[in-house]
Order: sequence, then structure tokens, then C-alpha cells
Amino acid sequence: MRRTTHGRRKNTGTGAARRRGGVGRALPLALAALVLASGCTAGSGGVADRRPPRPEPPADGSVLAVKIDNASAARPQTGLDTADVVYAEPVEAGLSRLMAVYATRLPDSVGPVRSARESDLELLRQFDRPTLAFSGAQTKLLPLIDRAPLRPVPPEEATGAYVREDGRPAPHNLYVRPDRLLPKPAGEQALTTGFHYGQAPSGGRPESSRTVRYPSASFTFTWSAGRGGWLVDLDGEPASAPGGERLAPATVVVQHVRVRSSGFGDFRGNNSPYVESVGSGRAEVLRDGRVHEATWKRGAAEDGTSFTAGDGSPVNFAEGPVWVVFTGS
Repeated sequence: MRRTTHGRRKNTGTGAARRRGGVGRALPLALAALVLASGCTAGSGGVADRRPPRPEPPADGSVLAVKIDNASAARPQTGLDTADVVYAEPVEAGLSRLMAVYATRLPDSVGPVRSARESDLELLRQFDRPTLAFSGAQTKLLPLIDRAPLRPVPPEEATGAYVREDGRPAPHNLYVRPDRLLPKPAGEQALTTGFHYGQAPSGGRPESSRTVRYPSASFTFTWSAGRGGWLVDLDGEPASAPGGERLAPATVVVQHVRVRSSGFGDFRGNNSPYVESVGSGRAEVLRDGRVHEATWKRGAAEDGTSFTAGDGSPVNFAEGPVWVVFTGS
């Protein structure tokens, strides 16, 4: 099916109201027994989990967004080859992390799953109550996730959907089974990114390879006519699916954004960067072995992002997977 511009649907959902923490050891034994009798299971901290059941997905479908590890110990990642869109973002200490979005297909497994960031909430506002699979977040960020118009489903609220795989050290070994979170793919109508697909725009210049560098990470995309896509290298190493096939998105977007400090950080004291995905700026759109200069614009968090040429016409993407790499303007 040919995809064209996807419009924005109104957000109608609310964040899941969740209680956090377990039963303290100082509670009376009678209260502890009551909690155990109520059917609660042990959480990751080894104490009884008092969280209510996770919210059900919306009736008209929900895209699935998964936060994915991009450290060397996490590779090869699972499920990136079937994502409709993969966003690459800077995180603490100059490293990178990925967010994969699924609307047309749900793979058997995705991961390794890692923690959410504040700017993820703004990025995900373009979708109608998306389901977010993630593993933890900075403590002060959790209330913001609860209030966001999305369906957050961390491991402690869907234990049957997550599994630890042998052969990798924690925390790089947590995987999610999408069919345990959603009954079926939402369909391309839910992919309200604002991207426009179609015939290649005129002009552009030949480009065989493009590299985007963060202080401690890099992404290189090399055109492959045989694959009809851009072969991905992560930190200088070929990126592939677990079966060995190279990742090769049809379109790559290098989106120049403002990256500022957020109000959150990691336990080492590193600040979490905030990627401002609302606004406008310059971008390069790579498709069919050429690069097209573009202007990106996202008027509000509820909107998708448009990419236009100098004459105001849309810069069409190629049919197939899209990678968007956010980098400082």
C-alpha cells in the first residue's frame, strides 16, 4: 500500500495512574499477608508489587514505541529491521539510544529494552495514545510519564511481556514481546508522523555515505543500490538483525535540532539531554543514493513533522523504513 502524508488525530487518552513502590519491611505482618493474599507478585526490587493492572490499548489501535539500547553490549539489537520508524537520540555522556516505532507490523521480540527520557514524551505526542515499552526512568520523571497522553507499560506492569535472555549481561538482556502488549498492529493510519512518501524529489546531490557523530557515538549510512537502502553502521561497526542481515532503511533523515539540558540526570551526575522536536530547522533527507536539503517544521507537539524543499514542496520519502537521527543544530 502506498503511503502519503499522515495527518494528526486528536489525543483522547490519558496517562496511566500508577502507584509505585512495594510493601515496606516495617509493615505489620497482617498487612503483608493481606497484600500477598490479594494476588500481587514480586516486583524487580523483590517486594510485593501494588500496581494496578496495565491499561488496555485503545479500541482503534495504538502504535508501539520501544526504547532500545544502543551500547555495544546490546548489539545486534532485535526488531529494528521491522520498525516503521527508528529515532536516534543523544543521551548522557555523549552516548546514543534508539526508539523504534511499530504500526504496520509487530515483530516477535524487540530489544534490549532500556529507560525512557523526558524528550520522548514530546516526540510521542504526535501519535494517538501510543503504547510505550520501556524499562525504568529517572524517579522524578515517572510522574510526567504517568500524566502523558500515552500508555506506559514497563516490565513491572506487564511481567508476561518481558523476558531476560541468557548470554548477555544485565541491563543489556531485557526483551519485550509486542503481541503481549497489543492484540494486532495499529495499521499505517496510526503512523501520524507527517512524513510524505512518493516519487523522489528533483535535484539533490549524489551521496554514497553520510556520518553523524555524537561525542561518544556515531551513525554511518552507506548507500546500497542492491538493497535499495542505506546500510547502517553503529559506532563504526556494521548493524544487522540477529540473523545477520544488514539494516538498510530506505530513507534516512538527519534532523538538526536544539539539544539542551533537561531537569533530569543519571546516577553518575550526567545531565540528560533534551531533544526539542517541536519547532523548525534544517535537515538532510537521504534516499536513492542522493541527499536533499530540506527544512523541517513541527508546529506543536500534537503535530507530525513536515520536510519541505526550498520552493515549499514536500520532500518525499522512499517507501519503506525511515531512520531519523537527531543532532545538534
